[in-house]
Amino acid sequence: MKSIILAGGVGSRLWPLSREYYPKQFIKFKPFEKSLFQMTFERCLRLSNIEDIYIITNEKHKFLVMGQIEKLGYSFNEENILVEPIGKNTLPAIYYGVKEIKKYGDDVVGVFPSDHLIGNVDEFVKTIKKGEKIAKDYLVTFGIKPTKPHTGYGYIKPGKELDIGYKVEEFKEKPDLDTAKEYLKKGYLWNSGMFLFRTDVFEEEVKKHCPEVYEAFKLEDIDEIYKIVPDISIDYGVMEKSDKVAVIPLNIKWSDLGSFDAFYEEFEKDKNGNIVYGENVVIDSKNNLVNVHGGKIVSLIGVEDLIVVDTKDALLICKKEHSQKVKDVYKKLKERNDERILFHKTVYRPWGYYTVLEEGLFYKIKKITVLPGKKLSYQLHYHRSEHWIVVKGMAKVTIDGKEFFVRSGESTFVRSGVKHRLENPGKIPLEVIEIQVGEYLEEDDIVRFDDDWGRK
Repeated sequence: MKSIILAGGVGSRLWPLSREYYPKQFIKFKPFEKSLFQMTFERCLRLSNIEDIYIITNEKHKFLVMGQIEKLGYSFNEENILVEPIGKNTLPAIYYGVKEIKKYGDDVVGVFPSDHLIGNVDEFVKTIKKGEKIAKDYLVTFGIKPTKPHTGYGYIKPGKELDIGYKVEEFKEKPDLDTAKEYLKKGYLWNSGMFLFRTDVFEEEVKKHCPEVYEAFKLEDIDEIYKIVPDISIDYGVMEKSDKVAVIPLNIKWSDLGSFDAFYEEFEKDKNGNIVYGENVVIDSKNNLVNVHGGKIVSLIGVEDLIVVDTKDALLICKKEHSQKVKDVYKKLKERNDERILFHKTVYRPWGYYTVLEEGLFYKIKKITVLPGKKLSYQLHYHRSEHWIVVKGMAKVTIDGKEFFVRSGESTFVRSGVKHRLENPGKIPLEVIEIQVGEYLEEDDIVRFDDDWGRK
């Protein structure tokens, strides 16, 4: 079996924890040692060989994918990371992966979003593998047995019983509460967004029900394909129209963590129903979710049903049951071109990460961490100069073609308009304080001449 992992997204529903450049699948939520993406990757390793896993993502997340797999201790073929030029919903993304797999012959493929929380992994793997037996005849989807009426999920109505699972009678959009209660009485399942099919069967159904996608992918150049391919989901484009769709019930703990309410439902609470991470004093308060940055002590007095999310640069406070509206905050910030929907104060790069410590009109101070053996691109800036002070490790510095080493406690200076590179040749992380001075300090003032990750 081959596996396709969908790893795109913009991080709008769990803002400010997630951002466009660091969406929820890459976050290590406090109860876990691994990110949702890493857990998805490891589940796929129980279904497929590592060379048979394909990851669909975009340019700004590609290095996160590579870095998080590397942290798991695996060496992954970069050619199996398929980069979409622009997000066009799930059907083009999945078909992109299918077309790549078909280059080596037809096979059974599982499709898995990278941002789902899944419990009982043994049962999950066993159920997915059972689906292989009917994949030659059906596009298989997996329906979660509901634990309660839920208005945030789509539903699937099972029909005629098959040897394994059921033929799908109907897909239903997200319902209101009363309709959701009726769905549960009638045995409907939550639509998990996970699929299994043979590549040749899937291609035939795409050709039949969504010819615009089929025809677009006849082109050779992926940029040209994505200029004309429609923005369409796999459900709307194929699954809701095909008469070859089966559903297999999955009796596991599952959530797409699509809101902070979903976050609250899934994680362990104290005796008063509170989730408060870190040191806290809670008095006469119940059913709250509090997630704060750093070592702050949290005190709650006489409050209930609140969601409080505090990061270095943003604070969210809302009543539970209203957290679906977080995406409306995201939209308003996007309309303002506010960078806080894009980045945290800590920004991850292929070579490591940096944290903005302070900034003013003509200066910015960063703490830069370069991982062992990694290096920044050979670059220049037109509008800013940079002072580098090494506080941990030893830096290899290139300025205008000249190489030298800067040790802990030492510093160097890079004038604007001069080519330069920072590199960590050591075995421990390199930490550098960078002081930028200039009339323009944004990240797009970079001209790259050489880059290990092919960035321009």
